[in-house]
Amino acid sequence: MSSSRRQFFRSAGATLIGAGAVSRAGAALLPEAAVETSAATLPPPPPPDGRPYQPLVTLNGWSAPWRMKDGVKEFHLVAEPVVREIAPGMTARLWGYNGSSPGPTIQAVEGDRIRIFVTNKLPEVTTVHWHGILLPSGMDGVAGLTQPPIAPGKTWVYEFTLQRAGTFMYHPHADEMVQMAMGMMGLFIVHPKDPRQHRVDRDYGFLLNAYDITPGAATPRVNTMLDFNLWTWNSRAFPGIDPFVARTGERVRIRVGNLTMTNHPIHMHGPHFEVTGTDGGWVPKSARWPEVTTDVAVGQMRAFEFDAMAGDWAIHCHKSHHTMNAMGHGVPNMIGVKQADLAERLSRLVPDYMAMGEHGMHEMAEMEMPLPDNTLPMMTGSGPFGPVGMGGMFSVVKVRDDLQPGDWKDPGPYAHPAGTLASEYTAEPPAPARATAPAADARTLPVRKPGTTSGTTPGGTHHGH
Repeated sequence: MSSSRRQFFRSAGATLIGAGAVSRAGAALLPEAAVETSAATLPPPPPPDGRPYQPLVTLNGWSAPWRMKDGVKEFHLVAEPVVREIAPGMTARLWGYNGSSPGPTIQAVEGDRIRIFVTNKLPEVTTVHWHGILLPSGMDGVAGLTQPPIAPGKTWVYEFTLQRAGTFMYHPHADEMVQMAMGMMGLFIVHPKDPRQHRVDRDYGFLLNAYDITPGAATPRVNTMLDFNLWTWNSRAFPGIDPFVARTGERVRIRVGNLTMTNHPIHMHGPHFEVTGTDGGWVPKSARWPEVTTDVAVGQMRAFEFDAMAGDWAIHCHKSHHTMNAMGHGVPNMIGVKQADLAERLSRLVPDYMAMGEHGMHEMAEMEMPLPDNTLPMMTGSGPFGPVGMGGMFSVVKVRDDLQPGDWKDPGPYAHPAGTLASEYTAEPPAPARATAPAADARTLPVRKPGTTSGTTPGGTHHGH
C-alpha cells in the first residue's frame, strides 16, 4: 500500500462522529433531508457542481440532492418508517429512508470527498453499511464491530473519499434481518472521473427485494426465509413497475442489485446484452460475455448493456413464481379436476366462491374476483392484446425510433410494422406425418447375456453412461 493511500485511510478513519441529540442550532447546519413519497420514476437532476457525468435513472425511484461545503459533497439520509405503494391497489408499511423504500439513490463521482449524515427516526438502533465501497474500516457501518449503533433520535456522520467508480448499494448492518426485510436499502452509484469512460446513452438502476405480506395486511412478516409472496423491483410489483424507455440505436445500461433471500436470473427479450460490470468493478471489454439472461446472486450487483432495438421487450426474473403476486404455497393443482357440481354447492354457502385451476391458472389474469383489502391479484396487468398474465418482477423495455433524449415517459404500445406481427392461422392445418414404429423383434432388441441386468454391462455396472 502506498504512503498516500495509508494517509487516506488514517485521515478518513477519524471522521466518524457520534452526535448526541442534535440541537436546533446544530440541525440548522445539516444539509436538507429531502423527502419523496411518490413511487414514480423521477428523472435525476443534472450534476450541479460542474463535474460532467451521465446521471443514472432509478426505476420507480429518485436521487438524493446534495450540497457542496468546503469542497465536500454532503448528503442527508433519514432512516424512518414509510408507506410504499407496491402497485395500484396495495400499499405496504415498510422502513426506508427519506420517505421511500428503497431510499434515494446516492450519485457521486470517483475522487469526490463525501459526507453523509444519517438521522435515525426508527424505534430501534441502526447503522448504514456502504456495500462494496472501498473506505476506512471505521466507516463500514457494522454495529458493535466498527461503530456503536445509531440510537433512535441521534444523528451520525460518515465521511470518506470515493476511490473507484462502480455500482454499489447501502443498507443497515444492525438488526439486519428485520431492517432489510422491512425495505431498508438504496443504490449508491459512483461515476467515472473521466466522463468518456463507460459512456452510455441511458443508464437505469434498481434493487431486487421481496416481502411476505399476508393478504389484507400491510406489514411484512420479517421471519420469513423462503416463502415470500411479493417479488419486487424497488419495492414495486407489476403492473406497478415502470418501463425502461429508449430510442432505437441508443446504448442502454441496466444495473441490478439483489438484497433478497435467493438468486434471480434476469432475462430480457429482444436484443442480446453483455455483462459489463459487477459490484467488484467494470468487466474489461476483452472479458465481457454475451447473454440474454444473467443471474444475480444474493448480495451481488450486475450491470449489463445492449443496443436498443425497436419494440416492446419483456424483461423479468425467469423464476416463474417470481412473476406472480400474493401467491399461496398450499394451493393444490386442480388441472383436469371437474369442479362444476362442487362449485354450485359451495356457492350456496359462500356466495363469492369461484372454481379455479381446472384448465390452468391463466384465467386468474382474465377474471375479476373479490380480494381482501390491500391485496394484489396473483396475475394482473393488461397490454394492447389483453391480459398480460404476469405480476411481481416483470417490466418492459420500450424502444422507439422517435423518442427524444431526456424523455423518460412511457411511450405507450408499440406500433408493429406491417408483416411483423404474429397472427392466427385460419386455413385447415395438414395432418401431421407420424413415424411408424418398427416391429419389436430379436433384431431390434438388445441381447441380454446371462448374469447381467438389462441395459448394463456384465457385472451390473453402468459403464459408458
